[in-house]
Amino acid sequence: MSIRKVSFVEGEYYHIYNRGVNKNDIFLDNEDRDRFIKLLYLCNSTRKVNFRDDIVDKKIDAWDYDRENEIISIGAWVLMSNHFHLYLTIPRTTTIPKGNSFGKEKSVEKYDINGISTFMKKLCTSYTMYFNKKYSRSGSLFENKFKSVHIKDERQAKYLLSYIHLNPIKLIQSDWKDVGIKNTNMATKYLDNYKFSSYLEYKNNTKRKEGSILNIQDFPIYFSSNTAFENEIIEWLTAYKQKE
Repeated sequence: MSIRKVSFVEGEYYHIYNRGVNKNDIFLDNEDRDRFIKLLYLCNSTRKVNFRDDIVDKKIDAWDYDRENEIISIGAWVLMSNHFHLYLTIPRTTTIPKGNSFGKEKSVEKYDINGISTFMKKLCTSYTMYFNKKYSRSGSLFENKFKSVHIKDERQAKYLLSYIHLNPIKLIQSDWKDVGIKNTNMATKYLDNYKFSSYLEYKNNTKRKEGSILNIQDFPIYFSSNTAFENEIIEWLTAYKQKE
């Protein structure tokens, strides 16, 4: 059995990502994206969840499902055509006081130190079963083990949050980081209308159901306000603006 290079430690923060085997698409339509997004919420639970038995057959809204205890905390997420990115932590406490920063330990309630691996196994297995049945396929959907990067400081974390939420721009201009953004207004509007990420929660503090996925209280405060986050994104877009 291979050993993961990055060991997961409670109270630390991680960039988690994975993509389709052979770089194949893992989301072929909005129904696929909707299922994965709901699984982000449902699989973050100490309960064993079967989507058909617990959601479909009981005719309940996935967002109303009683998850009991969560096993990890999600700080940000985005879905792309053939991969996804998550920002996760195994919190030391149920909540982190306002203004908490890296390095301040508040050990009150212990969590399962293998929570990230448990969550990712539940998430990827559940989605693979759904995808394989829908498209009459078999075998692995994702590439090997999911990848992980330990986020060690606030500078790295702020960069990651921008990186995650700027990812969808690749869908309208794949080479934007190499040649610059051709139309910053179009890029901004595209992000505003892209519902398959946590961008809207960070920018507008919107009350959509997908906001239930996030546990922002378990992460340090990286931006003083929604406006501060939006300004950070604008700075990135401006920095990559195509020179005429």
